[in-house]
Amino acid sequence: MEIQFVRARDLPDAWFQCVYEIIDKGHEYTIDRGSFQGQKRLEFDFVVVHIKYPGVRPLIPDIPSNLGIPNPVAPGYVEEYLPYLMTSKKEPSEEYTYGQYLEHQIAEVIRMYREEGHGTNQAYMTVGDSHSIYLKDPPCLRGIDTRIRYGKLHFMVYFRSWDLWNGFPANLAALQILKEYMAESIGVGDGEIIATSKGLHLYDYVWELAKLRTMRHP
Repeated sequence: MEIQFVRARDLPDAWFQCVYEIIDKGHEYTIDRGSFQGQKRLEFDFVVVHIKYPGVRPLIPDIPSNLGIPNPVAPGYVEEYLPYLMTSKKEPSEEYTYGQYLEHQIAEVIRMYREEGHGTNQAYMTVGDSHSIYLKDPPCLRGIDTRIRYGKLHFMVYFRSWDLWNGFPANLAALQILKEYMAESIGVGDGEIIATSKGLHLYDYVWELAKLRTMRHP
């Protein structure tokens, strides 16, 4: 197993570095089970992404217009996605949302820090349960750990599987907005994000776009 470490200034920088590195260091394989079964992925064995200033705007990648490729996150998508991260809102066709697991935990973590102090390792929010393994597509985000240190709220997040091209930038932008909301509610500053995954990947249908964006195309 090769562990990849990425140290980034902000969210767009983290996305670009991961896309750049996975082209050379990703493991190529055919998907036996899961999204896009039968197609191929490039995937890190395990990755740790440390983002020092995730609150710097813009939160999503800014693709140079001369490259002629679409932004991986459509304008306005993050704002539309937020209710599914922070509240129990769920459409009839959806098996689950992150918010159905997180909504009450967000409130409890805020209460915990406000009323009981910052010196705790118990402010961890879980996504999924023992029945998630039986879902056709179990939750990708599985946990958000939190810590208040040096006067700021920091997030440590884990994704079991993570689409680098679209999911990574959208998920992290929404998580950053959640972190800002929680930090303000607690009364502390906004801190860093450390994201980890054993399944950060690029699907084969975006490999050429990834090479274009990183200027790796012949």
